[in-house]
Amino acid sequence: MPTFRTGTVREVLEQRTGLQRVRVDLGGPEPERAYALTDLTGTVAAGDRVVVNTTAVDLGLGTGGWHVIHWNLERGEWSEPGPGHIIKLRYTSLQADTGSDEEHRDDLPDNARGLVVVACTVHSQVPGVAAAFKKAHGGRVAYVMTDGAALPIVISDLVVAMRESGLVDATVTAGHAFGGDLEAVTVPAALVLARHALHADLAIVGMGPGVVGTGTGLGTTAVEAAAVLDSAAALGAEPVLALRVSDADQRERHRGLSHHSATVLDLVRSPVHVAAHPWLGDQPRHDVREVEQPDTPALLETAGVAVTTMGRGPEEEPSFFAAAGAAGVLAAGFA
Repeated sequence: MPTFRTGTVREVLEQRTGLQRVRVDLGGPEPERAYALTDLTGTVAAGDRVVVNTTAVDLGLGTGGWHVIHWNLERGEWSEPGPGHIIKLRYTSLQADTGSDEEHRDDLPDNARGLVVVACTVHSQVPGVAAAFKKAHGGRVAYVMTDGAALPIVISDLVVAMRESGLVDATVTAGHAFGGDLEAVTVPAALVLARHALHADLAIVGMGPGVVGTGTGLGTTAVEAAAVLDSAAALGAEPVLALRVSDADQRERHRGLSHHSATVLDLVRSPVHVAAHPWLGDQPRHDVREVEQPDTPALLETAGVAVTTMGRGPEEEPSFFAAAGAAGVLAAGFA
């Protein structure tokens, strides 16, 4: 169940379209960090009394120590008209009319032929895939953010950095995720939009920050990658899985080949393309290919995009970054 507290905004730390980061006095010895999703609640200013959802921080979850502003008490009412009639965050107090781009495009085909789809199981894989693909092919890249973790795309600093650097050309938010350049009701619709509305050569599909997991094989939102790959294959796209591997993770289930990747390869019904890796093992159902290993950390540094995975950088996790880059190189071969 959620926990709400009331406090006063002391300062606005930074802001961009759709997001403000602030410090809020909640009665403790020091002001605490919070963010406002301004497309849902409007903006806040220093001195405003606000209601803050503190649930994730209270539970010690991976939000980076940020509370979420639920409402600005200085405002008696607030409205932001939407573009259509498709609501996301349905049946919650923050349900919003985001619209959906496929409802306004009668000419969309029902296929994604010509598109390569790389499915990721954690957000930090996306920049490595994009950087390697751009180096090897140079085509247009769309990031399709699912609703498996963070729902507002604006919360991702990585997406901002990838857009500014040109690693990602456009974004689509699918399901209850929202705030992309285009909105889609489903991942299959997002793939069709990526190909035919955004003219993407590659769609990198994966959740935003904050993968949800229970430590069990199926109890993680990472398994959504199996459905993504099956959808890509059904739509005529080329499906590629970016392997999650780790040199340094203290959790046995993620060391070497992560159980996320192994489970996805078991669950997916379609044959998919995978870059060969020493930890992969025998995969008779799938197309495992040797690819030239890119220097992913150097590509990211050149692009000016700093990436960590679970707080660890390329020096601690060389295999993680290499595997992400290998997926991008493999994808370039099909584009």
